[in-house]
Amino acid sequence: MTPNKSVKFSGYSIFSGDLQHISTDKKYIVNTINQFSYTIAEEDPEFKEALLDSDILLPDGVGITVAVGFLKKITIKKIAGADIHRHLLEKLNKTGGRCFYLGSGEETLSLIRKKLKQEFPNINAGFYSPPYKPSFSAQDTAEMLKAVNQFKPDVLFVGMTAPKQEKWIFQNKTSIESNVICAIGAVFDFYAGTVVRPSKYWRAFGLEWFIRLIKEPRRMYKRYLYYGPVFIMQLLKMKYKTVFVQA
Repeated sequence: MTPNKSVKFSGYSIFSGDLQHISTDKKYIVNTINQFSYTIAEEDPEFKEALLDSDILLPDGVGITVAVGFLKKITIKKIAGADIHRHLLEKLNKTGGRCFYLGSGEETLSLIRKKLKQEFPNINAGFYSPPYKPSFSAQDTAEMLKAVNQFKPDVLFVGMTAPKQEKWIFQNKTSIESNVICAIGAVFDFYAGTVVRPSKYWRAFGLEWFIRLIKEPRRMYKRYLYYGPVFIMQLLKMKYKTVFVQA
């Protein structure tokens, strides 16, 4: 079944349940939201529509969990793309299911294939590396859909960076022949080992973002040092608007 335990945050239904309730036998879309994607979506209506269309929207960022607590007085836990990825793989391994990886380059997909065989030998996996470009042509999309639909996976993992992956799923959801459609971005590299995810120690203290900033300052500085303050300002506006309305 599709779990519906969620909490409202600025119009979004943020998942607040347990991953154990997420199965692979029904069709639904899983996306993630963090402070960066939230602020980008405020500037990009199509991206925002794609996130709002999610059947499950995971709180993949300490900024979102803190914001929900700040505005709603509700405690929810962070659930990263890597968490839903592993959860679904464990489900599929038990049932001998099928998954498909759409995204990244051939080298990364090859490393994922090798690791899957070692960790989840009962899974039948398919792979397709789309062209690396800002947007896809109709022919590109047709070839991507053909690769996925010929394989007919139980779970489709899409890793093409946000917001491109979420928009692509939203635009093509009715043509995708897969039960679970899951946008997980950087998880392809984390799982392949081409990018090392910060340790559980840092994640436990909500500091994964800080370690990623230190390791990749050029790529991450705008996400955290620019959009972080923007998100905080938006959060304060929401808080004091609520206080004003209630006064």
